Amino acid sequence: MRALFLLIKFSLNKSANMKTNEPLIAIIGRPNVGKSTLFNRLLRSKKAIVHHEEGITRDRIYGSIDWTGHPMRFIDTGGYIPVNDEPFNAVVREQATLAVEEADMVLLLVDGRVDPTATDQILAQVVRKSGKPYVLVINKCDHSQIKDSAYVYSELGLEDLFPISALHGSHTGDLLDQIVDRLGLKPTVSEIPEDSSLRLAIVGMPNVGKSSLVNALLQREQTIVTPIAGTTRDSIDTHLMWYGKQLTLIDTAGLRKKAKVTESIEFYSNVRTQRSIRAASVVIVMIDAEKGFGHQDKSITDMVLNEGKGLVLVVNKWDLIEKDSKSALNFQNEITGHFKLLTHFPFIFISCKTRQRVSKVLDIVWNVNTARSQYIGTKSLNNWLDRVTKEHPPPAPEGRVVKLKFINQVASAPPVFVIFCNYPKKVPVSYRRYLGNEMRREYSLTGTPVKISIRKK
Repeated sequence: MRALFLLIKFSLNKSANMKTNEPLIAIIGRPNVGKSTLFNRLLRSKKAIVHHEEGITRDRIYGSIDWTGHPMRFIDTGGYIPVNDEPFNAVVREQATLAVEEADMVLLLVDGRVDPTATDQILAQVVRKSGKPYVLVINKCDHSQIKDSAYVYSELGLEDLFPISALHGSHTGDLLDQIVDRLGLKPTVSEIPEDSSLRLAIVGMPNVGKSSLVNALLQREQTIVTPIAGTTRDSIDTHLMWYGKQLTLIDTAGLRKKAKVTESIEFYSNVRTQRSIRAASVVIVMIDAEKGFGHQDKSITDMVLNEGKGLVLVVNKWDLIEKDSKSALNFQNEITGHFKLLTHFPFIFISCKTRQRVSKVLDIVWNVNTARSQYIGTKSLNNWLDRVTKEHPPPAPEGRVVKLKFINQVASAPPVFVIFCNYPKKVPVSYRRYLGNEMRREYSLTGTPVKISIRKK
């Protein structure tokens, strides 16, 4: 297990050093100065949650762009608060500090509508001590008077003051030009990772250990973990190389029942989680071993399957369960006894705290992705169809002989098959289910939804 963690860590460090084509720029600042607004503006997407309430962003959030042939990567960070009066302040500060350490350049964002604060002074010292290129970005300069008053920030002792309005997009293009100039970048062909690389979303109820699993796989504190439910609010992408393969881990906010989503922040978190499921290749649904598999877990699982994604069920906190040699099997059988479809999807029982079996998670995920993406030859499929229909012929309702004549795969990821038949409406659901089960056994399609359409020839 330790060998796997060391390999992942080496791969992460190696990829972190490969910054010639895609420099990393960290956006830091005190709460509510517009970091997430600027991040979204630069990425031209609503990747980070923006809200008038302070402290919404907590983890580091990454995003890539290409500006006039110059690929760049940005990090959005939580609001930096130097006082330890709230439970999240220390970990948010740590995330911002880590962002500065790994970045090639720092954007210190301040609010141009107010005078510099003590926190701005502290952050200016952090920027100076880092020794990295920087730009002091004066945000919320929406009219000329504020723009003129922004120069009071010269008292921070930082050069390169740059007034913008992230909300309206004023001078953000000029800011990107400034970044290109400060880093001495040269135009190149952007090598943005292909969407075909494995994107793995980790979803589940609040406080089941999603962020803990990400951190255990990365062997670093990439996302904030606390005992408080709802710590993660954004969907956070993390790239890693695993045995030479590209993966993107997407940590998401915990999904609650709609009736319990009372805050607008939580509503937007749920929307982003659903988008992350749609963008993923494979989805891990995490289950709390102590709480078991409830109706909300079933709803989340249905959401994943309806989107046609590969599915792995990860039961976390297994170290807290009193168990014997059959406990895992009994736990799994209890779930599949109520939800038969989950018989075809892999279960793994882990502990993020002790890292029990964590090293096996990505093995299972990659096998599911391979099964989901495979394309099966037409000849093999028709030989299989001929054999299974002879072993178990379709029923003959009203004395009509139903003949399944030809099968072809028309799509992958997820696999979709079309069977041509003389009486497609006469094929019962039970026989369609039989065909799906036999196909999974024949072609090792465990972990992926299989869609079979029966049409008239």
